[in-house]
Amino acid sequence: QEQLVESGGGLVQAGGSLRLSCAASGRTVSSNTIAWFRQAPGKEREFVASITWSGGVTNYAGSVKGRFTISRDNAKNTMYLQMNSLKPEDTAVYYCAGASLFFPTSPKNYNYWGQGTQVTVSS
Repeated sequence: QEQLVESGGGLVQAGGSLRLSCAASGRTVSSNTIAWFRQAPGKEREFVASITWSGGVTNYAGSVKGRFTISRDNAKNTMYLQMNSLKPEDTAVYYCAGASLFFPTSPKNYNYWGQGTQVTVSS
């Protein structure tokens, strides 16, 4: 069974931190790239960061570079997103996703998706 399960969302004040987790199982573990996307109300889903299972090569959207860190634990089949210096504009539902391609940033290239976790940053 293919499954991605996110956790760790919540409410935080501006300037605070949160860490999201994404546990992968089944065929999603065969993905080459695993990523975080986010979607705010009324907006399109946007790329946040990605990492390759093999080699741990990372890629970040410009809006989060220097504030967010993506990592993975291959032994646990789990990916993380450490979010620091959070801003109100980071408020969104955050999704993890898996792709067979390397380094895609379009959601169209991702085959597997989690159910999402809400992150709300208050000002």
